[in-house]
Amino acid sequence: MTGETDLSKLLKTLKPRQNAGEYVFCVVKDWMTIDPDTILLLFQEEEGTTIVLRKEEADQRQLTYSFVASWITLTVHSSLEAVGLTGAFATALAKEGISCNVVAAFYHDHIFVDRKNTEKAMAVLEKLGG
Repeated sequence: MTGETDLSKLLKTLKPRQNAGEYVFCVVKDWMTIDPDTILLLFQEEEGTTIVLRKEEADQRQLTYSFVASWITLTVHSSLEAVGLTGAFATALAKEGISCNVVAAFYHDHIFVDRKNTEKAMAVLEKLGG
């Protein structure tokens, strides 16, 4: 099943959903010591491995983080080849002073915003979706 590529259709059907919990980005030297079922995202960078996981899991492991985020999923099935979707919602959020960290997965785009901006971000995304 391929995702939608038409930007106007994508924007009309964004349907943002806030996922429960608080999430943090941490850099770890050895992610293999962490239960993979607790890791939401793992990305290997030259400087180290970034993982995203629930704040309470990071706290239990005494991992360092500086950004506590809410996780918002755009429930529309967007194609990885879609052009303009990330730019459209990132621009709309930026106009309201909201930073976003974006993960494009196979079915959906996922946005991490500062937890203090969650309600405002949801409102912006819902308005963008019409």
